[in-house]
Amino acid sequence: MSLTFGPDALAPVTLDRREGPYGEVVLRRRGDDFEIIANGCFLMDTSDGRSERLLIDAALDALPAGRPGPAVLIGGLGVGFSLARAAAEPRWGRIAVAEREQAIVDWHRDGPLAGISGAALADPRTVVLTTDLVAHLRTTTERYDALCLDIDNGPDWTVTDDNGNLYSPAGLADCHARLTPGGVLAVWSAQPSKEFEQALRNAGFRGVRTEEVGVARGVPDVVHLAIRAA
Repeated sequence: MSLTFGPDALAPVTLDRREGPYGEVVLRRRGDDFEIIANGCFLMDTSDGRSERLLIDAALDALPAGRPGPAVLIGGLGVGFSLARAAAEPRWGRIAVAEREQAIVDWHRDGPLAGISGAALADPRTVVLTTDLVAHLRTTTERYDALCLDIDNGPDWTVTDDNGNLYSPAGLADCHARLTPGGVLAVWSAQPSKEFEQALRNAGFRGVRTEEVGVARGVPDVVHLAIRAA
């Protein structure tokens, strides 16, 4: 095994760079980990997926006990940790993933990220929707038991300006409308937001709370949870 020492030991290596309808997306490798960069903004990497898995676990735990075969919509494929976690749980009946960047879908289907998500994508319960999440929530007639959304670094730090619509009163109303009674909205964030918690309450959600999870870099990630009234 050859080892690299010195200042370049963890220098990122660009594996793919694409210009899409929403800007530039880049896949990089840093050591043993992969990173996704969107419009020059670090989005996520594979160094620690605990909070992405919590996004799925917390939503399932918050659903009413005994609900048969609940359907989940994962907003953002990212590095695939959330999808892999959902597919590993037999209680989910239907798993949809909304990902607007074709490049990211390609990296998972037959690229470097296939090792994370390959089995999940092959799961017959899984369907990938190559579409903008905000537009899908606004226009679809589908209903879900859980919405697990991770398309930004949080409600206060969006990757693109139009993503801010998801956290607006209109966007939260769309989330509310797409959930079944008693359904759960789970939103990943790099930091807690009291303002967003209040926005969830204003949108008619109940049981609003925030769960923290420690990650390798030391600053906890969080998942905002809210429930649509039955």
